[in-house]
Amino acid sequence: MTFLTSKAESNAKPASETAGGFRFADYLQRFGTLGIFLVLVVVASLWSDAFLTKINILNVLRQVASGAGIMAVGMLFVILTRGIDLSVGSIAALGSVLTGYFCTISGFGIAMTTFLVILSGAACGLVTGAFVAYLRLPSFVMSLAMMAVARGLSLIISDGRPITLGDQGAAFTNFGSGHWFGMPQPVILMFAVFIVGGIVLNFTRFGRVITAIGSNEEAVRLSGIAVPRYVLAVYVISGALAAVAGIISSSRTGVGSSQVGVAAELNVIAAVVIGGASLMGGRGGVINTLLGALVMGIIANIMNLAGVPGYHQQVYMGAIIVVAMLLQYGSGSLKT
Repeated sequence: MTFLTSKAESNAKPASETAGGFRFADYLQRFGTLGIFLVLVVVASLWSDAFLTKINILNVLRQVASGAGIMAVGMLFVILTRGIDLSVGSIAALGSVLTGYFCTISGFGIAMTTFLVILSGAACGLVTGAFVAYLRLPSFVMSLAMMAVARGLSLIISDGRPITLGDQGAAFTNFGSGHWFGMPQPVILMFAVFIVGGIVLNFTRFGRVITAIGSNEEAVRLSGIAVPRYVLAVYVISGALAAVAGIISSSRTGVGSSQVGVAAELNVIAAVVIGGASLMGGRGGVINTLLGALVMGIIANIMNLAGVPGYHQQVYMGAIIVVAMLLQYGSGSLKT
């Protein structure tokens, strides 16, 4: 495609520029997230003997799977197009409530419940994406509106009370607590989502186009590609994956709750940015996003093991995120 060729040519640099001092910046940008992850693992293992135990590691992975993990893939796709989706936490809450409602109150089976919940999340993303892609409304404003709508719907449907899955939802709770080859099933699902996301992003036309949209939307448009369709698609994907996160949360706790995902959008965005994605679009990868989500989970786990009070954790979490992002963005400034 011509816009990809022109982009590659514009980014080409003389050999002299890729040597010496600039090489460190390249490695820092490429492997910075991995370095942060490894440093945190070492610090955590030295801080507490309980960190590297099997029980604790699986617990961290479970928390990531039902928190920032799966939602981070959808958020990465959105950010690659230079957008933002603030509604993922609220859509997860709606998905959690609808899991309990469809399964327990409506009496639908597991398959139908799962389908309807994911469809509801995709519908939320469809509304947000339509306004952003076709009416050109700012993604920040539109997703903020959807955040309020989805959270409100979850409260209305549940009447502000948790919906217990009960015997009708035994398959969900069995999934949430079950293992496959020693690995929690929600964690396996999370890894599967990341694998599929990586394949889509790196080996399909869709992945190449959404990355190019974030780099130079006008060039993509002039090449004859229907940009709004791709922008709409990434919000639908983000909404659907947020609903999946809601299902996983319900399967872990056994209830559908409107309190799921409160402020989760901030952790999801932080995971993607720590993973090296640029909020200006066009740069990001699935593997680093997974590492970013794991970094967020490890930080929370370290503070829990250290007995840090809940209110203090927010302050420390924010400070650590700032340091991690400075490392990522600092690598880019070294090149300029």
